[in-house]
Amino acid sequence: MNALKPLKLAAGVLVVMASISVASISAHAQSSDAAAAPTAKSTKATNKALAKEVRKALTKTKGLVSSNINIRAHDGVVTLAGTVPDNSQIDKATEAAKGVAGVTSVKNAITVHSIGQ
Repeated sequence: MNALKPLKLAAGVLVVMASISVASISAHAQSSDAAAAPTAKSTKATNKALAKEVRKALTKTKGLVSSNINIRAHDGVVTLAGTVPDNSQIDKATEAAKGVAGVTSVKNAITVHSIGQ
């Protein structure tokens, strides 16, 4: 009878240790899943970086006056707004924005506004 007490105690300790191990693995898996979801701050930073890359592409496009073009990016969708001197520049701006990595679509709200008007 006395020989069974240590055996029961050891079995009990093993069960408790196994329970703790499983619980810590479960908790760890949940926290790593939560970390994978983008936060509002990281989404805003990603959108800002994409808009900056589009701005750079517009600036480098020959024959495009991009100083009056505003750029907004949201989850890969880029919106261009503002004014350019002639219609051909609207297409140039759209094509330049589409060529930037990460841009999924371009909404163009650019209008023609001749200098001096």
